[in-house]
Order: sequence, then structure tokens, then C-alpha cells
Amino acid sequence: MRKLLALLLAAVMVFAIAGCSNGANETPDATDGGNETPIESGLSLENIKLGFIYIGDASDKGYSYTHIAGATKMQQELGLSDNQIVSKFNITEDSNCEVAINELIEAGCNAIFGTSFGYENYMLTAAAEHPEIEFFHASGYQAAGSGLANMHNYFGNIYEARYLTGIAAGLKTQTNKLGYVSAMAFAECISGYTAFYLGAKSVNPDITMEVMYTNSWNDPTKEAQVAQALVDMGCDVIGQHADSTAAQTTAEANNVWSVGYNADMTEAAPNAVLTSAVWDWSQFLIKAVNALIEGTEIGSDFSAGLAEGFVDIAPLNEALVAEGTAEAIEAARQKILSGEIHVFDGPLVTVEGETVVAAGEFFQELNSAPSWAYIIEGIHVNQ
Repeated sequence: MRKLLALLLAAVMVFAIAGCSNGANETPDATDGGNETPIESGLSLENIKLGFIYIGDASDKGYSYTHIAGATKMQQELGLSDNQIVSKFNITEDSNCEVAINELIEAGCNAIFGTSFGYENYMLTAAAEHPEIEFFHASGYQAAGSGLANMHNYFGNIYEARYLTGIAAGLKTQTNKLGYVSAMAFAECISGYTAFYLGAKSVNPDITMEVMYTNSWNDPTKEAQVAQALVDMGCDVIGQHADSTAAQTTAEANNVWSVGYNADMTEAAPNAVLTSAVWDWSQFLIKAVNALIEGTEIGSDFSAGLAEGFVDIAPLNEALVAEGTAEAIEAARQKILSGEIHVFDGPLVTVEGETVVAAGEFFQELNSAPSWAYIIEGIHVNQ
């Protein structure tokens, strides 16, 4: 296990620079501004054309649905016409992504947004070949080191919202055993489920959590199977980092509770969902399009969180949440916003017994791509 953790952490350090702090480090500006001197772009709200690549479609009611909703909100707020938006749906993380990018280039797109982790290398290649087009990749980590002025990463502090949803889970559980359906053994997922666990533990110190991977971003069948296995282990609140609502509907079918991700999943399982960690991707899309039109430089790495409204939680399901949940979440929210608490506050100790964040210190994510990849005490990963 120690060897596996070491290898994973070594890989993650390529993703982003992060560290433990006593408070001296500050979160970088969400805009990552760079040179803000206006340049002549030749683009306007009337002639700009945008391409989007999605790993799924709106039917997942989760990851792709939320990205599509963000693009739609951006289009409406900026007043763009339908023929200024070109979308590619259900594009797998392989040569199909390359095909989709080339089709968007041929369609005359001035900017291309890729929304899945595995798209990044294809986008880097295209960005190098087409410096006249801006490329934006959600959840990646390579833009800053690529040397490409037209390559950008964007993500956000979703771990802050995860922490708050964990409070709802920690107050609701009756078995003190949470379950978590995780797509991949990547820092993006590990950071999320660690934050969820820490939020739960902040209000219920007896909490433990079982994690199982689907090894796929979007596989509703596997997500349901993993959720069922967690329920069978005695987990009575199921969290998730997966694209669909399958974990939520499986929880409802088993008369246990759940916490959704990406979008408000209450409608999919109204008798199970306590709340969801949610995104507003339109914030970055509007910022990026306006920068292109104004001719200002766009930074290589965008991140924002609760303070900016980029991430949040869905309305609590008042029929299900435990008494005092709203008050506990609001208190934690205010402490996160004020800096009184940090999601990854020490002491934090790995399952191997190594203290990775000392008491009085905290782990600070410094780039948009999450880099926390430690498995801490109280979390059991099922292989």
C-alpha cells in the first residue's frame, strides 16, 4: 500500500504544485490574469464561434448535463445565437476526441472547450498546431507548463462544497459508515472524497467510509453495482464522484440516503438525496469569452470556489436531512469563507500512519487541478 501511495503521489506532483501551510500561502487569483493589456482580437459577440466537446450528453443528469447547462447560461447571458455554438456529444477519451477537435476547427470555431480529463493531450496537440484558436480544458493540469499561450485549464474548489455535503451525511447516518462511489483513483476524485469524509467527521467523529472505484467516468451500470456493494457493506449514506444519477437511484431502491454531484440530483431520487455538490461552469465561460472579445490575456489556470459561487451545494432536502443540518452547514460555510477553517486542516494521518499535515497546518491546493492524493485514516479503499 505504501509503495502504491508513493507512486500515486509522485504522479500527482506533476499535476500541480501544492503544499502544507500555516496560513502563509494564499489561494491564487481566480483569473490568473497574466498580461491584461488589451490587444486587437477582431472578435465580437456577433461573430465569435465556440466549440464544446462533452464525454456524455444532458441525459446523464450529472457531469455533462451541468457543463451543458453552463454553456447554455453563458450563451443566454451574452446573447449568442445558436449558430455560434457547435457541440459534440458522447465523445470518448481517445481518437474520437481528435476527430471532434478537427471538426470544430473546420467549423470555424475561435475557441474550443473540452470538458473531460482524458481530452487534454489531444487538445495540447491541437493548440500547438493552431495558435490562432484558444483551447480550454476542464480538470487538466498541463497548460501552465506547456508553453502554449492559447492553452488553458479550468476547474474549481469543489472540495469546499464536498466538505459541506459531508456534514449532511455525517449528521444523517445511523450506521456511522458512509459509502463512496468514485470514478478513478486520481487526485480529482481522492481530493473530493477526502473532503466529503472530513466534513462528515467534523460533526460525527465516529464516522468511517468505504470507497470503491468504477474505473470509468460514466458507466451507470457499474455505478449502480458499486453503490449496491457499498449498501451491502452496511453503508447508509452514499456519496459519489461519477457522472450519472445511478448511485442515487440505487440508494433510494435500498432505503438509504445519498449525496449527489455536479447537479441537484434530488429529482432522480427524492427519497434518498440529502443534497448535492454543484457547479456553475457559466462563470468561467463568460469570463473566457469576454476576455477573447476584449483582447485581454487569459491565464493558463483558472480556479474559484464557494466565495465566487463557482461551486456550492444544492438546496437541502428538508424532508430527509437531520435536525440542525442547515445550521451546521451554514456555520462551516462561514468559517471556510473567513479562513477560520480549511478543508484539509491538520492533523491528517494516512492509513499507513504517516502524518502528512501536522496539527496547526493545512494543505492548500494552489492550482485548479486537485493534487491531494493521500488516503487518510478512517477511509478504506476496496480494491
